[in-house]
Amino acid sequence: METTTPARAADPSGVPAPPRLGHSPALSSGAGRAVARIAAFAVCQAAMIAGLGLLITGPARNLWPLSAEDALNDAFERVRNDALTTASAIASGAGDTHTVVGVTVLCCLALLVVPPLPRWRAALFLALAVWLQSLVFLLITEAVDRTRPDVERLDASPPTSSYTSGHTGAATALYAGLAVLVLSRVRGRWGRVVAVLLLLIPLLVGLARLYRGMHHPSDVVGGLLNGALSLFVVGRALLADDAWAARPPADAVDIAVAAAERRPGPSREAAVVIVNPTVTDTATRDRLRLVLAQRGHTDVTFVETTERDTGGGQAADAVRGGAGLIVACGGDGTIRAVADALAGTGVTLAVVPCGTGNLLARNLGLPLDPPDALAAALTGEPRALDLGTISGDGIARTHFTAMSGAGLDAAVMGSTSDRAKSALGWPAYVLAGLGELRGPRMRLAVTLDGAPALHRTARMVLIANIGTVQGGTALVPGARPDDGLLDLALFDPRGAGGWLRAAGVLLRGSRPTGTASGAHGGPVEFFAFRRAELTFTRPQPREVDGDPVTPGRRITAEVRPGALTVLLPAGEK
Repeated sequence: METTTPARAADPSGVPAPPRLGHSPALSSGAGRAVARIAAFAVCQAAMIAGLGLLITGPARNLWPLSAEDALNDAFERVRNDALTTASAIASGAGDTHTVVGVTVLCCLALLVVPPLPRWRAALFLALAVWLQSLVFLLITEAVDRTRPDVERLDASPPTSSYTSGHTGAATALYAGLAVLVLSRVRGRWGRVVAVLLLLIPLLVGLARLYRGMHHPSDVVGGLLNGALSLFVVGRALLADDAWAARPPADAVDIAVAAAERRPGPSREAAVVIVNPTVTDTATRDRLRLVLAQRGHTDVTFVETTERDTGGGQAADAVRGGAGLIVACGGDGTIRAVADALAGTGVTLAVVPCGTGNLLARNLGLPLDPPDALAAALTGEPRALDLGTISGDGIARTHFTAMSGAGLDAAVMGSTSDRAKSALGWPAYVLAGLGELRGPRMRLAVTLDGAPALHRTARMVLIANIGTVQGGTALVPGARPDDGLLDLALFDPRGAGGWLRAAGVLLRGSRPTGTASGAHGGPVEFFAFRRAELTFTRPQPREVDGDPVTPGRRITAEVRPGALTVLLPAGEK
């Protein structure tokens, strides 16, 4: 299959602009065509519902069942009582403008920010359906002038026409749209139960509007129809298998990669991409392959980690095979295993964050989107970064890239389940930490660079090559991966006041300095060192780059300056 590479856009100086890595015309989503078709069908939708309204208020107004609507409104007025009036107010409120807008915004934000992945199509589907319903509703009320029922109305009458019921239409677009998303993602009986409950809400809203004397029955039917058609039009464009916003063809990435490989440019060294299959899907791998091809890496091999070999063996094999670039795609554990094998080899590493914490990537200034992170690295330059080594009773000597420690943080790592991390992302660690705050203190002796031992109590001990964790919190202020040092943080807050003082120390963000003093330094102490020996009075939970290891009583940590070569974006260190 022949393809042509479109001409690159030129800037005012006449120099062609470089393509955006990871993107290609072959991967076009057809969004423009989808927008045009949504607009065309929305016009048809508005015309149809408006035409139905003109028929209701014109030639058909005296025909059954329209002729019986006044009697039905009178019947609702006669059965009113305090309990039903209160219930109808609650039900009607579910379709109120402020409620619908608020729920829509919250649901869309949840679809975008809650792991494992942003659900852009789902969020766009929900937002567009609610917006389209509102737009059509406003057009219809201008075209169809219908007075409200001649009964006592329990709500203030808005200036719009009685046809259609805006509350019912908005509730249909929102809650039925949520039901569609639930059925598409939640399997089994509970998914169906939740969907049925959501579908009942628009019906209850419509019933409440009739009870409160705000609409004729045909107005409610028109609102249901408007909301349902809005869902159909937008869902057909975004969610259907043959959606107008067409997904790229199955061989789209192959087309794009082939086009990139034919583009003139220097051929680069062989690359091996080590992927953790539990956190890296097929679409992400395809994008990574395209990014590499666009940067001239035509000899690329993808290798998966396994439960028994989390990246070290694959990296060692790649080095022996002559690879000039290793791409590690996974969480901090995968990055650590690959870095351990590359330490001192001089082979360049590109870090692609795909895990829960991604601490090293955050501290290196890399984007958290995997293709964007790889693109940023490949357009950057190699930098020499430090690694830490750690060993102890039950820990074979190994390297770490971010943080290792004992006590509270290790207990949290051990108690956070994979299911919680998959569902919640890094907030799962916060929830697990709340249950570990009342854990016992530990007693330890600390020897730094051969100085006399310091005796301390602590809830948490961190040995850090980097300083910032999730949420931008500088847990070990001043720790840098290129300063030839490691940093030790001892956390020993006592009571709520102690935790507040510890937070204040972290917010000040002062650079830790080593000391040989035996005096206790408060709720948090920082030390910089090249070699540290920690001895605990009893076995403690321990972790290495977020992975729990065997509890024990000793830890020895040492820095290896400049041991790892990593590709970093320009300006990052």
